[in-house]
Amino acid sequence: MEHAIVFGASGGIGAALADHLAERYDVTRLSRRHDGLDVTDETSVAYLVGRLDRPVEIVFVATGLLAPEGHTPEKSLDAVEAAAMAQTFAVNAIGPALILRHIAPKLSETARVGVLTARVGSIGDNRMGGWYSYRAAKAAANQIVHGAAIEIGRKRKRAVVVALHPGTVDTPFTEGYAASKVAAPEAAANLVRVLTALTPEQTGGFFDYAGRPVEW
Repeated sequence: MEHAIVFGASGGIGAALADHLAERYDVTRLSRRHDGLDVTDETSVAYLVGRLDRPVEIVFVATGLLAPEGHTPEKSLDAVEAAAMAQTFAVNAIGPALILRHIAPKLSETARVGVLTARVGSIGDNRMGGWYSYRAAKAAANQIVHGAAIEIGRKRKRAVVVALHPGTVDTPFTEGYAASKVAAPEAAANLVRVLTALTPEQTGGFFDYAGRPVEW
């Protein structure tokens, strides 16, 4: 069986992705709960990725932080705090960058890599304001994914590396936020379908759960 890996496999979306992929792939599940994965610690990322002993065909990065413990997404500039913003960036932007750095040499020639970001990270789609740390961190993650797709594509011309918006998924991550939500297994099926259908010509893009491009 081809090899797939899910970073953040103990979270709501991550667990659903791993379960869905297991129907077709040999899945490695990495998370703080499973392996002590800390995406803000390069030593942790390098060690766990370094243990992989064969090429990876499918990668999902499903790690993320809405806001640090004791905080909520900022509704105004007055609520911005440096330490909370730094922690949000560490998990949502620096973490995926470290994962991409260390997973790149492990990718197969036709690998598909999906990094879960969020539509609220779109600068062009921001018409509400607020959520400064989370929006900015996800926008940064989108830029990191785009750059990584260019670099990885130089050696693996048939690979696909993209940012993905999963929609609002019914998990503890979104608990307390009023929105129309989709169940995690359905979200996982949508994301796998989109990622595996994308072509190398679409690498570096930003797509939603239906495969539609999202503006930057």
